[in-house]
Amino acid sequence: MNRKQPACSFVEAFRHSAPYIHAHRGRTFVVSFTGEAVADDESFPALTHDIALLHSLGIRLVLVHGARPQIERRLQQRGIELQYANGLRITDDAALECVKEAVGTVRVEIEARLTTSMAASPRPGLRLGVSSGNFVTARPLGIRDGIDYCHTGEVRRIDGEAIREELARQRIVLLSPLGYSPTGEVFNLHAEEVATAAATELRADKLILLVEGRGLLDGRRRLIRQLDPAGAEAVLAGRRRLDEDMRRHLESGLTALKRGVRRVHLVGRAVDGALLQELFTRDGAGTLVTAETYEGLRQAGIDDVGGILELIEPLEAEGVLVRRSRELLEMEIDRFMVMERDGMIIACAALYPFGKVGELACLAVHPDYRSEGRGDQLLEAIERRARQQGIQRLFVLTTRAAHWFQERGFRRGEVGDLPVRRRSLYNYQRNARVLIKPLDGAR
Repeated sequence: MNRKQPACSFVEAFRHSAPYIHAHRGRTFVVSFTGEAVADDESFPALTHDIALLHSLGIRLVLVHGARPQIERRLQQRGIELQYANGLRITDDAALECVKEAVGTVRVEIEARLTTSMAASPRPGLRLGVSSGNFVTARPLGIRDGIDYCHTGEVRRIDGEAIREELARQRIVLLSPLGYSPTGEVFNLHAEEVATAAATELRADKLILLVEGRGLLDGRRRLIRQLDPAGAEAVLAGRRRLDEDMRRHLESGLTALKRGVRRVHLVGRAVDGALLQELFTRDGAGTLVTAETYEGLRQAGIDDVGGILELIEPLEAEGVLVRRSRELLEMEIDRFMVMERDGMIIACAALYPFGKVGELACLAVHPDYRSEGRGDQLLEAIERRARQQGIQRLFVLTTRAAHWFQERGFRRGEVGDLPVRRRSLYNYQRNARVLIKPLDGAR
């Protein structure tokens, strides 16, 4: 067997997922999906199988389902029209009966699907427990602007203690878009509101909203990978018209973040396995909304040495970078800046000062994250640092990337242009090109 042969895609994917498997174990995730997802006979069995897999990996799951198409179908069958006012549903007595029937049927179907999914588990005899009940206390919307919303309600309280007890018993908790009052009334709720309230009450690590279509897209129909709360607010306030369902999901996610949920994920359910991709790959398959730093540029520390080595070793093997030992990196780590993405070092660069001249060294970007401007961000950061240190010229020695640097203001130089100390270390066998850039505004 050739041990140097590249691993198959499954092995590589499994290796990359290992940190996430470890990080997610014991965490609480609230996962919301629509009634359209349940009605999709082609994709829903796969989704429930993926949910069962998450449970088997030790993730504490609270599921919240919708039931809109199922409710609308029953209303149509009985000739009842669901009324809306100011974007809110009006649930009269006749509509409420349809809501209860539809939600009850959907809940039973989900429980049956989850039980079936565990039959495919490699652990014989493993049972998946599902708990559903009156975990949601609700109150009526009441009369607003003269309109009586009847049995349409809003979440008043989530019984977090009872849910935690069920999760501790290794059961999946299933919440429906129904709430109950202390006097025994039943109210029709939005599933997104239930999911947001549950995630808030449980201080969930993640709120995952499975949405219809491809997910949250920008003006060029490209998936938006990441947003902070301010960016999400800008999307909501922007000129581009958002689908009403997507708007509601994004608003719910922002509410959850403001109430203490760490991360919100908007994931298009149309892609098979999107939930697993979102949770077990670094780039995911949807939009992450978080106030935390998911990707950022910072000063390197001693704990980053291993990540830097993993990044640069392939480039050293190709001769693109000069080899650096772990010991040397540890000694020079204060020279480095790194770009980190969800715990992984994906880019780095170093600045070595020689009086008024500085060397830009070890500029490297992970192959998966090139051509997206990260090299430019690192270069700009190194240039800023150089100016702050009074460096007036920056030079780089390169064998493969001369054009890239020249496009960014570097010009050809000679070995004789290098500082004396650096000139004595020049490797003529490597024959790297010398490129120099004056720094405007250096102090």
